Order: sequence, then structure tokens, then C-alpha cells
Amino acid sequence: MSVIHHIQPYLLQGLWVFDDATVGLVEEPFVEGTDTLIERAVAGIPDADNGFELYFADQPFAGSQLTLLWRREDETGNWYYCAELAQEGWLCPALFKYFDAAPLAIHVAVQPLNAGI
Repeated sequence: MSVIHHIQPYLLQGLWVFDDATVGLVEEPFVEGTDTLIERAVAGIPDADNGFELYFADQPFAGSQLTLLWRREDETGNWYYCAELAQEGWLCPALFKYFDAAPLAIHVAVQPLNAGI
């Protein structure tokens, strides 16, 4: 059974970050193209800079909008490609706080705060 994970990214000093006390992360940044993926994914969400709901899982789920496909590993993280946005982005080792291994696909939904999926 696939678990749908949930975080609430927000913009902090020009960087997209998120906190997740359940796995010990505070102001964990999205960088190396993933920040641009977020910008494009939340373009239609009002006030997304102050936070939005991001749901993700290694299996498709009702309401998922984007799919990140695994491309390659490097020394410190994993690169994924989103065909819907024609953009590649890097995910740091924080990925392993949610998955035992880098998934071949990560399905994603973004919503305004408190919208749910």
C-alpha cells in the first residue's frame, strides 16, 4: 500500500522550503531546478508564497497532477523529470526521510492551504 505524504512548502528569503517535525526537517530547501518546478506548479495558487499543500506518493492517487520520473542519481541526491512542466529537478537526501529508496516515479498534487485532496 502506498502512503501519501504531505508537506506545506513556503517561500523564505527567496527559497522554497518546508518544515516537517515528524522527520526532523526545518527550513529544508528545494534547489537545483526543483524550486523552478514549484514556481511553475503553484502559479495558479493564490498566495502560494505563504504556503501551499503538497501531497506526494510513489503510486498514483486521486487528485495527483504531476509525475516526477527518476532520471539518475548523483553523489548527493536524485534527479527527476516532470513531463507536464518539461523541467528537471534535483531532490536531496531528505527524500529518504519519506522513501526507503529513490522511487522510479513520484506523483504530486499541489493545492491552496487547507484545501486537502
